[in-house]
Amino acid sequence: MPIFRHILHIHIPAFPIAVERVCCPELRGRPVAVAPPYSERGLILSVSSEARKEGIYKGMPLGRAMKFCPDLTVLAPNPDLTDKASQALTRMAAQYTPLWEPFRPGHLYLDMTGTKRLWGRAKDTAGRLSREIKEHLRLTGGVGVAGNKMVSSIASRIMKSEGVLDVDHGQEPAFMAPLKVDLLPGIGHMRQRILLEELNISLVREITSMEMGSLKLLFGRQAFVIHQRALGIDPTPVYPPRIRPIVAEEITLPKDENDDHQLLGILYGLVEKCAHRFRNRALFPRKAGLLIRYTDQVEIIRQVRLPFRTFWDFDFYGPLEKLFLKACQRRTRVRFMRVWFRDFVPPDPQLSLFPEPTSDTEKKTLITQALDRIRGKYGDGAIRYGRTGV
Repeated sequence: MPIFRHILHIHIPAFPIAVERVCCPELRGRPVAVAPPYSERGLILSVSSEARKEGIYKGMPLGRAMKFCPDLTVLAPNPDLTDKASQALTRMAAQYTPLWEPFRPGHLYLDMTGTKRLWGRAKDTAGRLSREIKEHLRLTGGVGVAGNKMVSSIASRIMKSEGVLDVDHGQEPAFMAPLKVDLLPGIGHMRQRILLEELNISLVREITSMEMGSLKLLFGRQAFVIHQRALGIDPTPVYPPRIRPIVAEEITLPKDENDDHQLLGILYGLVEKCAHRFRNRALFPRKAGLLIRYTDQVEIIRQVRLPFRTFWDFDFYGPLEKLFLKACQRRTRVRFMRVWFRDFVPPDPQLSLFPEPTSDTEKKTLITQALDRIRGKYGDGAIRYGRTGV
């Protein structure tokens, strides 16, 4: 007998604004947006439903939004308050299952498979959890229940009010069919425009009826995945944080900076610290990421897949330098940087039969090993590269 998964997705719309409204009830019922203050060119980061009805959307320049809605209340980003509320939400949801995955603030997946004897039906658990969140945290939103993450996420988003939407097993294709194609993961604005203007396709059911050859012309190697998603199929597991280790380093700059030479030196220092940590664990990361936060609190996040297995900082710096130069395009000064590495794998036990080391690589490796020995004896701050600047 097959085992059906039961996945819950908690969705609290405009989470930063919802949290601010808990602290300031007078904001309720009014059009509210979160954006960097004192800059008409700053982009809106979050929008309330009242503001959305006035034509305001996430990513709109603040000056343009104020023309659309003169009564718009603009709040400065408050990441500390948002993080605190997100942690409280996570602690409450984690009481129901050890398999939970925080997607982003206000969005949380829970795998309730096999918990029926403990908590009852997944739909009943979703309703109980929704009531507890409203009672204890004074936050409201939707909870989607389905057999996979994608369908539960979409179910929680299409609800027009708070409550629970349950998609029964086997009903995923029927649930997905009448939806707009922009709800389907992997359909960006450009592809959506092509589907609508050139093929007159606006609904998910029309994608499922297309031949695979036509889908490959539009989506390339992603064609099969897009077709599966259109049928409501998503095998992605819920990843609990403990099995997704991340090695990260971050820094709040003592002085806001926009000089690339200085920022790249700081970036190298962060990469150097991370590499030292997972060298000690003898693990190879396969992905890396970079977060840049500007003075006006706008954040840029980029990720890259590392081209080869290594744990030497001089090998990591090249891909991350390119990532930084692509991401850091604004003239605004940078205040905060964070670098992380994840998707670790152990070294291959089989040694290469035909190693091709270069003298330059060997020298860098020996230097790095010497630095590690000095740091191990005298501390991390005993020695560093001059380029790091920190």
